[in-house]
Amino acid sequence: MQAWQVHENGEPSEVMRLAEVERPTPGDGQVLLRVRAANVNFPDALLCRGQYQVRPPLPFTPGVEICGETEDGRRVIANPALPYGGFAEYALADARALLPAPESLDDAEAAALHIGYQTGWFGLHRRARLEAGETLLVHAAAGGVGSAAVQLGKAAGARVIGVVGGADKAAVARELGCDVVVDRHGEDVIAAVKEATGGRGADVIYDPVGGEAYAQSAKLVAFEGRIIVVGFASGTIPSPALNHALVKNYAILGLHWGLYNTKNPKLILRCHEELTELAARGAIKPLVSERVPLGEAAVAVQKVADGRSTGRIAVVMEGAA
Repeated sequence: MQAWQVHENGEPSEVMRLAEVERPTPGDGQVLLRVRAANVNFPDALLCRGQYQVRPPLPFTPGVEICGETEDGRRVIANPALPYGGFAEYALADARALLPAPESLDDAEAAALHIGYQTGWFGLHRRARLEAGETLLVHAAAGGVGSAAVQLGKAAGARVIGVVGGADKAAVARELGCDVVVDRHGEDVIAAVKEATGGRGADVIYDPVGGEAYAQSAKLVAFEGRIIVVGFASGTIPSPALNHALVKNYAILGLHWGLYNTKNPKLILRCHEELTELAARGAIKPLVSERVPLGEAAVAVQKVADGRSTGRIAVVMEGAA
């Protein structure tokens, strides 16, 4: 089979190599899946760089989220078991963790439903307890993680403010349904959000960026608001001033979605059922901005690593739906 492999750590476009390799053999509790589509995630870039919290042995195949097909023909969503990731014709996965792919989504959309939308659901509902009528601010609202949070926020009845970088991404955020869009390249984010909220700020802030975005969040969170720390795509991990959280009465909520796989896997299944229902009635639909063949996977991962993508890029195999 064909598979992309990383033999040394570095930038994805430099260290990912397409090779002909043997199909992986499932271990105990694992299943071999034919990959139909693999979604590109920022963690794929971190894996290539050796900066992710999980460091698979070299060489490994990146690709942490797929829509695959079982031997009996079932279409499923899975997180491949590294080092046999999704940017290959076949991947391994934990048989107990397979989720049915929603019939309302094609392969690329189904591949993009899992990590970003589960993270958004757990962040907004499990951690922040977002309520209808509240104001939700989403940083990087046109990206893969942010676009999922925007759709989930709108589905929950929130007023959504999207912060983006650039006119093209601003247009995408508006199409996603953001009630207010702030372009940080041409606007003062703090001033614009305060104006949009009458000086009150946002009840819930969804931050997959860190760095300057977090500093803005601390200034924009409302009384009894909640900042959800999802990741650090900016490359800068902020150091929150806890005295500021105390005097302003807001909560800082960490979210590592992957922990639920071991701590409370039943919640992941419940979340998937809710996401499937939302997708069936059209309330959410993964924004797949590009579909590329397997041979262009390295370019796609580098594009996501550089922050040049909107929504999701999916690597789609020949014959996929």
